[in-house]
Amino acid sequence: MKNILRHYQTLLTSVDQWFSRCKESFEGQIHCAAGCAACCRGLFDITLLDAFLLQSGFNRLSPERQKTVRAKAEKRLRQLQSDWSGFQHPYLLNHLPDELWTEMPEDDRVPCPLLGEDGACLVYEHRPMICRTHGLPNIDDSGESFSDLYCTLNFDGIDPLSLDKLRWSFRRVYAQEFDLLALFNQQLLGSPLREADTFIPLALLIDFPALAADPSLVLSR
Repeated sequence: MKNILRHYQTLLTSVDQWFSRCKESFEGQIHCAAGCAACCRGLFDITLLDAFLLQSGFNRLSPERQKTVRAKAEKRLRQLQSDWSGFQHPYLLNHLPDELWTEMPEDDRVPCPLLGEDGACLVYEHRPMICRTHGLPNIDDSGESFSDLYCTLNFDGIDPLSLDKLRWSFRRVYAQEFDLLALFNQQLLGSPLREADTFIPLALLIDFPALAADPSLVLSR
């Protein structure tokens, strides 16, 4: 498991390096940085591997801070359970109809529970893939678009979709991400699942030892 996490963190570091190169290439046009929380609202889905990494950062917080964050995450869970009857641990989304979770309300402005009072991420070094790529369009070197969304605080008067210097090897990166997810699930559950998603607040509530002890919590659903 540690070896998989090490490889995944190396992959995430390469994403951070791409983002940094983009900021250098378009100085003054990209405002994303540690401490900016403009996009940290609503519900973002992440993989089970990201959830595990996120928890490792969460577990490093002080007990008092953990209690505060967990209370916010549990409140989010209760809100979802009021709409999704029978939605229980391990809080995976893939067993639900796609339309329930792939198109969440755009007006959901509830802050991520992992934001501190100053708006900074409490687990910045352990944040998921989506938190590292969000804000810029994800256009592969080939021209294939993995996401044409970007933060509207960036690129004043410029269409970023036309900027070749923002392009990168996203197809390779996402393929590696899913390969590592499959390896992670193979070790955790005994099955190389390539789809296992949850929301960021719910990731903090997943009992990974329970999943390892009883993989049917995931595999039988």
